[in-house]
Amino acid sequence: MNLFSIAKIAAGVAVSGTILAACTVVVDEGPGYRPPPPRPTPPPVACTREYLPVCAQRGGQRRTFGNACMARAEGFSILGDGECRSGSPSSGPGSDWNRPPSGPGGNWNRPPEQRACTMEYRPVCARRGSQTRTFGNACSAESEGFQIVHNGECGRPTRM
Repeated sequence: MNLFSIAKIAAGVAVSGTILAACTVVVDEGPGYRPPPPRPTPPPVACTREYLPVCAQRGGQRRTFGNACMARAEGFSILGDGECRSGSPSSGPGSDWNRPPSGPGGNWNRPPEQRACTMEYRPVCARRGSQTRTFGNACSAESEGFQIVHNGECGRPTRM
């Protein structure tokens, strides 16, 4: 075999490989066959982070969520407002489902209201229940659930 013959064979193999690489295989499943449509993916859900607790259920699992949007985003059905507790939200009009627990500290351990306050220093004296505290400004006090008693540090009222 001479060099020219080897070059011809190599060229033929290269052309054959190119033709085969361009081929597409189609599987015929018979008359009227259609491949199933692609499964739709649910769009992502963007929920706010506001704290309005709800009790929700999926299957037999009950869970408290920060708000209804967060519960629905995870496939839960809303049972009622407030955190999940023993009993049920359908206990009737006299039910304490939506009321916070009674007794000392009778609240839901609710996180402070999410609020953007400036760092401006204008002290105020504020009260929540029997607790009195000085805050750097009114916004900081109110965002933690305190009521303003007077301007200035506690024990030293000042005018603003």
